[in-house]
Amino acid sequence: MDSELKNFAKVWFSVFISLCYCYAMGKLVPRGIPRLLVVLPIVCLFLVLPLNISSVHLGGTTAFFVAWLANFKLLLFAFDKGPLSSDPPISLGRFVAVACLPIKVQQNPPPKLPEKPQNIQNKENPAPKSHSNGQTRENPDEKFLSNGHSKANPVYGKPKKGQKSPLNYAIKGLLLALLVRVYDYSEHIHPTVILILYCIHIYFGLEIILAIVAALARALLGLDLEPQFDDPYLSTSLQDFWGRRWNLVVTSILRPTVYEPVLHIAARVTGSRRWALMPAVLGTFVVSAIMHELIFYYLGREKPTWEVTGFFLLHGVCLMVEIALKKAFSGRFRLPRLISGPLTLGFVMVTGFWLFFPQLLRCNMDVRALEEYAAIGAFFKKAFRVVSSNSFNTS
Repeated sequence: MDSELKNFAKVWFSVFISLCYCYAMGKLVPRGIPRLLVVLPIVCLFLVLPLNISSVHLGGTTAFFVAWLANFKLLLFAFDKGPLSSDPPISLGRFVAVACLPIKVQQNPPPKLPEKPQNIQNKENPAPKSHSNGQTRENPDEKFLSNGHSKANPVYGKPKKGQKSPLNYAIKGLLLALLVRVYDYSEHIHPTVILILYCIHIYFGLEIILAIVAALARALLGLDLEPQFDDPYLSTSLQDFWGRRWNLVVTSILRPTVYEPVLHIAARVTGSRRWALMPAVLGTFVVSAIMHELIFYYLGREKPTWEVTGFFLLHGVCLMVEIALKKAFSGRFRLPRLISGPLTLGFVMVTGFWLFFPQLLRCNMDVRALEEYAAIGAFFKKAFRVVSSNSFNTS
């Protein structure tokens, strides 16, 4: 464990030095291909660094933060785009934090311009916006990867909901601890129930880790951050789940790096932005699949079986079908939330049981994760004994 912590520290020191180099080069090298050539060696280094860590939790978070998020942000930075580029330039500390941490800085929306008198609607008689069933219409072209923001300001806007309270995260932390204890009796529990518990475990674990990192960034740098999750268990469609509720940090980085460029190219080829959405959606899921395969390799160090790729491709195709159906019905028909919600969650969980979890279980990541929990628990117990004995001796 000590050697693993040393490797972890060395890796993150290398990340810090590398990002300082990128910050300096950003001031000296013009954007575009010249800056890309300067940044590419760091991108390659960030793909190698997670291989120095074998821990599930330390290695998994490092791979996600560095090999995926930091690399994508640096590629955007090379072309003076993304969260690392702004006018005026951000400080070095903020550059490093935003580059390597799963945080999304909330930007204040531009002030509203006064409306022209002829454009002001009578507030007592607003234009109708809902169906006969009382549900608000949604535009499938704008919803995917939009995080609930408008098309004019797709990424940086006021979040749909504020940050969750500390009590919310404390309750989820307690539930996560209870889940870990439940695994001790897994031989008496049906395998399907165990897989459902794994789904809850991944959600709670990811949200708590990302919330802790965001809280540290907010406290140290004074950044106003957007939430990373928005109650994904309330999703009513695949668009809602992937585009507005699940792991919004990834959503926000996939949009400018994959979704928008593919959408632009496809629109030029097809001559229609309406149908260019389809290859843009599928391309986003393909890239997400590749990055998940890479993270799984860091965790297990085994040859990929491409089941995880199948999971994301399946969801990409199903999301394309969902968008096409919404276009065909033009918002005239929608399932009630009581039906669409369970159908969405059921589809995500069943396909996860089929294609996502098998590769995790083959690498014994569940067993290794529980061993790490036990090691952490033993460490804190030992530390508590030492502190207690010292305080007793001094008294």
